[in-house]
Amino acid sequence: MGGTESKVGFRRAILNLTSRTNQTIDTSDDAFWDQFWSGTVNNITDIFALVTADDIHSLREDSPGNFMTLIYKAVEKLDSAVMAGPSMNISEQAIVLNCVRLLTRLIPFVFESEEWRSFFWSKNSVEFEDSMHNESCNNAALAQILLKKLCDLLFCPDFTIVAPVQVGPDTLEDYSIESIQHIWEKGVGFAYSRKTPPHIDSNRTEILKLILTCFSETMYYTPQDTTQPNLWLSYFTSNENKHALPLFTSLLNVICAYDPQGYGLPYQHVMFNDYREQLVEMSAQVLMVVLDHESAMMRTMEEKSQPENYFTFFLSRIHREEDFNFILSGLIKLLNNPLLQTYLPNSCKKIGFHEELMVLFWKLCDYNRVCFFFQST
Repeated sequence: MGGTESKVGFRRAILNLTSRTNQTIDTSDDAFWDQFWSGTVNNITDIFALVTADDIHSLREDSPGNFMTLIYKAVEKLDSAVMAGPSMNISEQAIVLNCVRLLTRLIPFVFESEEWRSFFWSKNSVEFEDSMHNESCNNAALAQILLKKLCDLLFCPDFTIVAPVQVGPDTLEDYSIESIQHIWEKGVGFAYSRKTPPHIDSNRTEILKLILTCFSETMYYTPQDTTQPNLWLSYFTSNENKHALPLFTSLLNVICAYDPQGYGLPYQHVMFNDYREQLVEMSAQVLMVVLDHESAMMRTMEEKSQPENYFTFFLSRIHREEDFNFILSGLIKLLNNPLLQTYLPNSCKKIGFHEELMVLFWKLCDYNRVCFFFQST
């Protein structure tokens, strides 16, 4: 009953926002804006059901100021979450997830309109820049701020990584974390294995969905615009992304370490939820997209001393035999999965992302010639 009432309240808030066609709501009215992510819904399915396409079109066309403020306020919440780090409680984490889900719903409607497409790359409002806690965000485009905050959240203790130590209130002020020390899974570049709770895998998946949504801008280009570079991907794969290396190894290791069969018991996929599968599929899609990105921006000879795409650069630098064995055995195991045959019908779990795995294997052979000759032998 309570869940139904909360959904009705959220739907009522959306209708209230879309109906204010001639009224710009003050950005400082936190009581109004907080009702969109205050924990009234708890999954992305509800967000997509309760915020319809007609609602978003109406808000974008009739109340553009409120539409911009809704996006700005959601990004502000992500910034506050990054600053809070391990001190976030469960309700604050729920707010962050709802902001991520809402942005996942809204951003495609920004991309579909040519007039709005520059919104994420234009100068931000003074109020928004003043609300940012990090001075490095000043004069940065909204798209860059959003991607930076999402990457930070992918290595947030007790939210997307297991906290290495018990962090108390006396240590929060001096607490810091290096993401390279907290790669998600044992494998390439990381020798330690950590047991990850299901909610952490689920949180990672939600954030990766939003990142993939940000990358989708190219899908909305006309044929005449296809030569334009995808600025989201250009920023994400550049040296401005301080999490590029731990993200690359985390995504790659999560994919190659995944075993759909688990303990090998028949029908176990029917009895238990597999949160890791959703994370693996989303990791494969994100990694496939970033490895396929080739910047169309012209560079001088001096600028070419640095890689344009750090993800393809890191892939090309893998050279250890144990790393090749780990990657190839993991990919072969997953590619063989749809071909498994047993006496008990449907007793083995079948993955549905083998196409992404084949593209990933192709990219591995294309960018890493050492691996190409290794697997040939």
